[in-house]
Amino acid sequence: MASSSSSSSSSSAASLYHVFLSFRGETRKSFTDHLYLSLCQAGVNTFRDDEGIRKGESISDELLKAIEGSKISIIVFSKTYARSRWCLDELVKIVECKQNLGQMVLPIFYDVDPSEVRKQTGEFGDSLIQHLERFGDQRVDEWKAALTTVANLSGWDLKIMENGYESKFIKKITEEVLREVNRTYINVAKYPVGIDSRVRDILLLLQTQTNDHVKMIGIFGMGGVGKTTLAKAIYNLSYQRFDGCCFIANIRSQVSEGHNGLVRLQEKLLCKILNTKKLEIDNVDEGISLIKERLRSKRVLIVLDDIDDISQLESLAGQRNWFGSSSTIIITTRDVHLLSDLRAHEKYMVKTLNFFESFQLLSWHAFGVSIPLEEYTEVSERIVSYTGGLPLALTIIGSHLRGRSVEEWIDNAEKLRKMPNDKVQNILKISYDALDDDTKNIFLDIACFFIGDDENDTSIILEACGFYAKIGIKTLIERCLLTIDGVSERLQMHDLVQDMGREIVRKESPREPGKQSRLVDPNDVFDVLHGDKGTEVIEGIIANSNMLGNVPLSTKVFTRMVKLRILILGHMSINGSFKYLSNELRLFRLHHCHLRSIPSDFCCEKLVELDMNGCNVKEFKCNMQHFRCLRILKLDYCQQLKKTPNFSGANTLQNVSFMHCSNLVKVHPSIGSLERLVWLNFESCKKLKVLPSSI
Repeated sequence: MASSSSSSSSSSAASLYHVFLSFRGETRKSFTDHLYLSLCQAGVNTFRDDEGIRKGESISDELLKAIEGSKISIIVFSKTYARSRWCLDELVKIVECKQNLGQMVLPIFYDVDPSEVRKQTGEFGDSLIQHLERFGDQRVDEWKAALTTVANLSGWDLKIMENGYESKFIKKITEEVLREVNRTYINVAKYPVGIDSRVRDILLLLQTQTNDHVKMIGIFGMGGVGKTTLAKAIYNLSYQRFDGCCFIANIRSQVSEGHNGLVRLQEKLLCKILNTKKLEIDNVDEGISLIKERLRSKRVLIVLDDIDDISQLESLAGQRNWFGSSSTIIITTRDVHLLSDLRAHEKYMVKTLNFFESFQLLSWHAFGVSIPLEEYTEVSERIVSYTGGLPLALTIIGSHLRGRSVEEWIDNAEKLRKMPNDKVQNILKISYDALDDDTKNIFLDIACFFIGDDENDTSIILEACGFYAKIGIKTLIERCLLTIDGVSERLQMHDLVQDMGREIVRKESPREPGKQSRLVDPNDVFDVLHGDKGTEVIEGIIANSNMLGNVPLSTKVFTRMVKLRILILGHMSINGSFKYLSNELRLFRLHHCHLRSIPSDFCCEKLVELDMNGCNVKEFKCNMQHFRCLRILKLDYCQQLKKTPNFSGANTLQNVSFMHCSNLVKVHPSIGSLERLVWLNFESCKKLKVLPSSI
């Protein structure tokens, strides 16, 4: 959704540098050089002026741009720092960038007392007196003010930190810088048409809450209208002004993955804001207490994206007094009723784009410019009118039509004309209909089973199913039906697109769900599994205890499902022999299931991934030679498991994980024979003291 040069989307764009180093030459080849090397090795893009001798009366334009284009400025105050007028001018510019651009400034006192810098005594005072005669009162007063300002900031004093050991001192600084650098902006949109005016409206609403302890705003509207996009833009404009910040995306889908979803989100919220890697919470109530206790004195920015149940809001940001003064909480949701506790000026309804904005957005995605070629103008206007100003629909249709002839545009416009404007799923389905059968199957599998999963692991499973996964995923990304998280490499899909995929599956057999290729709808899952109505048509199932009413699941219900490729079960008791499972199974995921052991009759020759996260399994009895294609074995959080299976014959295994198996004491020596193994994880296996010598 504002022109493609929108300030809201680009103001927090990537800086020229992460860090600008300001220092005096006396530390160039010693402390500063070691600090510079440490930062660079940690992946921190650092600017260091390599000019040995300064020339001229003022600092160069290159240095000014480097300071302005840096996220953080580090000043190394050494004894002779104030002797250099260029260092002092750099300092003035750094203070200016802090005040005007929100730049972070970190002072280091290297064999200098901070009070000497703050009050300009000792060598700092002597240097300024010498400058006074040549440069005059006004310029020296600027330097004094800058020195006082920076010396009053929180920084590092070599004399009192790490007992003066420079290596430890530098390590501490690098860790702190990394934490700040990793608090970065979020990509908003490729062509952010219509954002600026809406961001201004929301910021104005936030400004009207000046008397509130904590500012809150709920952004609501239909799916695909741009709620998340606006929240990202506001986050980018604001995050540097807070003690801590956290953007939790896709809450609705994350919580639906299991009953511990809210706990995981509470952990993520606290870890992100407190800059810590690990924090374990046992239940939601404990999480609420921790959030209130740890964040009530912090000024935080939190975005809770896609809330669809009041329990989610109450668990993550239930009351304003959980957070420090001047904090800001932003909520996006499709359901305005979840915002009933907010006042009128604390709610913002995102409206669809007007005709001109829609025309621009379609053109950007279809042609890469804001206005189409003349011969496409009329048909573009027709398509815009059919989409009802929904940004997601315009984005997908524009991408679908990119590079196509006028005749193809007209054919697609005619197809759109026959569909009601309010049925967005039908509009989105145009892009799906253009896919080949292989890519359609990949899309439906991802929409039903793999959102939030690792791209590489998912590709392995889909390839094992006979699909051209890498090409298919690339095509889906190009058609704007799928995105990949740039950091975690996990698959993401807009809710509206995901709903469209699942609706396609439901319509395969709406009256007899047992004849659908994939079962994901809770009612359909209940009907088929409880009624033992499975058929050979079913290729994938995702089920959990909420769908089945906490009734134990007998494996006999899978007897007729001979084409079952994907089986994902969560939080349920499983009874019966595994011999009833299809030999076509490629993915078998059992999360937090009650299953005392893996029976010896479990034989799935085509299985690629077995994931038993959180199961109470004590033994793994089955013969690994039966798993001729198994590449991924995950037994994380199986806290009853005491020993690993015998890996003999599991020659295809590449990824093996026993993370947080707190009672694991023995690893079978056959693990050393896994020649294709590239990832082995025993993190937090507290009782595991010895690994086999065969590794």
